[in-house]
Amino acid sequence: MAERKLYLGGRVRRLRRELGLNQSAMAVEIGISPSYLNHLERNQRPVTAQVLLRLAELYDVDLRTFAAEGSEVTGVDQLAEIFADPLFADLGIPRYELVEVADSAPAVADAIARLYAALVERRQHPEGGAPDESALVTPEAWVRDYIQAQRNFFPYLEEAAETLAGALGEPALVFEPLRRRLKDGFGIDTRVVPPEVLDFASQAYDLHRKRLMLSALLRPESRTFGAAYQLALVEFGPLLKRMVETAGAPDIPTRRLLHMSLANYAAAAIMMPYDRFLASAEKHRYDVDRLCAEFGASVEQVSHRLTTLARSNARGVPFFMLRVDAAGNISKRFAGESFPFSRFGGTCPRWNLHAAFQTPGRVATQIVETPDGQRFFTIARTVDRAVRLDPRESSQLAIGIGCDVRHAARIVYADGHDLAKPLVTPIGPACSICPRIRCPQRAAAPAGRTLAVSESQKTISPYPFIAS
Repeated sequence: MAERKLYLGGRVRRLRRELGLNQSAMAVEIGISPSYLNHLERNQRPVTAQVLLRLAELYDVDLRTFAAEGSEVTGVDQLAEIFADPLFADLGIPRYELVEVADSAPAVADAIARLYAALVERRQHPEGGAPDESALVTPEAWVRDYIQAQRNFFPYLEEAAETLAGALGEPALVFEPLRRRLKDGFGIDTRVVPPEVLDFASQAYDLHRKRLMLSALLRPESRTFGAAYQLALVEFGPLLKRMVETAGAPDIPTRRLLHMSLANYAAAAIMMPYDRFLASAEKHRYDVDRLCAEFGASVEQVSHRLTTLARSNARGVPFFMLRVDAAGNISKRFAGESFPFSRFGGTCPRWNLHAAFQTPGRVATQIVETPDGQRFFTIARTVDRAVRLDPRESSQLAIGIGCDVRHAARIVYADGHDLAKPLVTPIGPACSICPRIRCPQRAAAPAGRTLAVSESQKTISPYPFIAS
């Protein structure tokens, strides 16, 4: 399968302006025509490998960073999802125009996303009148979008955590060193207590007694994470505070949630320090169970960590991750690069993540294709909740991770797949914005499309519609 084309027009244009060159001068230096350079800058043509190499030779461009930034087109993917809505079907907006907007006018792209979120809210609650402006961007949505805007990578936290991890010793045996550092460095006692003491919490810090309490229901890896989280709060306190202030969160709940999210990120980086984790992941071809054993971490912790390997000079496979419950509710979504599922709705029922609940503990793989032709290799399996309070309720969640199929050969779980001629499952975003016509799993009519129903015929899907 051919590599995805790189539309880097905005970056080429910014580079030219930083160098103080006009299009004619840069075109002469690169060895292309001014009109061709104009097409590149307008994203009407992809940047070829030859042009990239010439940029590196002439202007000392770091190709990995330059090209990787172009492949991490989160804003483009978001716009593509929005304009896949049948409401815009007649416009036929080409991808290069979406790239141009996301790359050249990111604030405009954000404004479009907010307007579309308001539209989705109105569709879902038509009886509620005008949507509450304050509810359009909730704290969790703001934090999620902020993390995604950073490509789920925070270099200052990585550096601080890696230095700290070096002083703690073997990652798989790090719980006791964490306890000692909390005690010796900050006077904090760490205790495992009955769950009744914590009521509905899995861990709590008593500021007056300087005591960290971890629920006895937590598994060892979750206790380690809890101790690492508390250590991150006190050890990296000034750094976390600066990062939260710089982010410009709009209100106190959002700032607190961001502070917690960044501390969680740091805790994972302490347990799984970047260089060692990446080296082991590459060596063992992203075998999640092997990484769990080496770093004393859970499947969910390792899966989440895999989405953060975006250091410019040491990148891992750019994974995305989703966590869902048996009802399909999404409780986590992270991506280091592009993401095949809806930001404004659920996932696709044709993705085998949902079937994982039928085979607990089993690893299921699949190659899926989105309506715009992107293909992703995905891995799905169930995990247990960190804490289970009611034994009558299911403790299972499903974790799905994946990446662009071009990276699949680096992953042990892809062995056995014919990557040259793969068996591909067509998927889409949420049904209400999915353009696929003959889908047997469709659960909702696409908004803005005319239904093609007839009393004399029942189709496999109850929502046949006219293509255009």
